[in-house]
Amino acid sequence: MATRKEIDGSAGVPQFYGKELRFKREEAGLTLEKLVDGSFYGITYLSEIEHGHRRMPADLAQHVDRVLGTDGFFQRRCEDVRKAKQGAHAAYFAAVVEAETRARTISEWSGTLIPGLLQTRSYATAVIHSAHSLDTPEEVEAKIVARLHRGRLFHNPKKPEYWVIMHESLVHHSIVPPVEMAEQLDHIAALVRRNRVVAQILPWNGPTRSLSELPLLLMDFDNEPPLLYTEGPYHGQTIDDPSIVVRYRKAYDRLRAAASPPEVSLALIEKAAEEYRHGQHRP
Repeated sequence: MATRKEIDGSAGVPQFYGKELRFKREEAGLTLEKLVDGSFYGITYLSEIEHGHRRMPADLAQHVDRVLGTDGFFQRRCEDVRKAKQGAHAAYFAAVVEAETRARTISEWSGTLIPGLLQTRSYATAVIHSAHSLDTPEEVEAKIVARLHRGRLFHNPKKPEYWVIMHESLVHHSIVPPVEMAEQLDHIAALVRRNRVVAQILPWNGPTRSLSELPLLLMDFDNEPPLLYTEGPYHGQTIDDPSIVVRYRKAYDRLRAAASPPEVSLALIEKAAEEYRHGQHRP
């Protein structure tokens, strides 16, 4: 029999919300399976909400309130939990950060910036200062810490499997001083050598379809539909429609086929890092 894991309701708003959900469910004498019956969600999903690992979707909160007779309590608290889990991330990106921790595979394309999951502190600082020039130092630091925290995914030696394609311009056009750019490229190369990341560089003369101008993030899960995320300046879009995800996955596969092989890409990254380090790099 599995050991019951206690929930620390003092750890934060999501945990408090989840503990209350478990209390009300057990008070009503319902199992997880009975509570989700009639909704579009599974017992694993509800269990993760109870442990503070997921946000409660509004439609599921309405279902829970109806089954438990809690007079809209869980629906009203959804916004509190959403804000608590959002932290320093933009509202449109918070759900993506949460999903990354559950992903089995992550496939990413970027033609404008080194992806956030791979950024060093100096690179992240430059990006955030540029995008949020009116933020206070405290707000900037919170955003930097939140971005670097995402990179802790790679502390797990196996999951998620991460495949990234970057345009060659990201290697040759630095937004930070040369020594810091060398550190950024060294960081990526180290993750590749540890087999935590597969990186490919799309050459200058690679395809220039309109899709390649947009960042693209594809995630696959063990017990959930795949997820697609793309964004523009100060806005983003998350899509879980399988038919749309399939179309973008095919486009991603075309970019992958056009990019340099991983071993060639790693050599390019390491060569550029060495040149930056010795002040020899030329775009």
